[in-house]
Amino acid sequence: MFGDNRTEIRRVFTEAWRKHRTGVERTPLERLIATIIEQHPEYQRLIENPDASLERDFLPEAGETNPFLHLGMHISLQEQLATNRPSGIRTLYRRLAGAIGESHEAEHRLMECLGRMLWEAQSSGRMPDEQAYLECVRKLLPEVGK
Repeated sequence: MFGDNRTEIRRVFTEAWRKHRTGVERTPLERLIATIIEQHPEYQRLIENPDASLERDFLPEAGETNPFLHLGMHISLQEQLATNRPSGIRTLYRRLAGAIGESHEAEHRLMECLGRMLWEAQSSGRMPDEQAYLECVRKLLPEVGK
């Protein structure tokens, strides 16, 4: 999406948020990033302090969540929904969001499936399995009306 340099990728997030907070004109991607950051007040102070966040390691084994990964997954989901790729994800998402009653929480649940798919692909050295991903999402839906 932004390259493979972790610091530069993270800088895209901090700059989008800085532009948002100061009223500077932003690109469509920067507007999307700022919207997602607005939905995550728990990450805003960190994003506002690039000196503390750009080079920091976030260690899951220490119970830490990587805010940049989390926000990036939201962007990935937004792109999936906009393009309906994999085919059917938009319908499944809408059904899940309707069942939950909250779209942001639905995205968080989809992230579990997305993360699993990406981890399995990376671990096996294969392409992501879109059908397994969709099946994981289907399992999140309530039993009635599957």
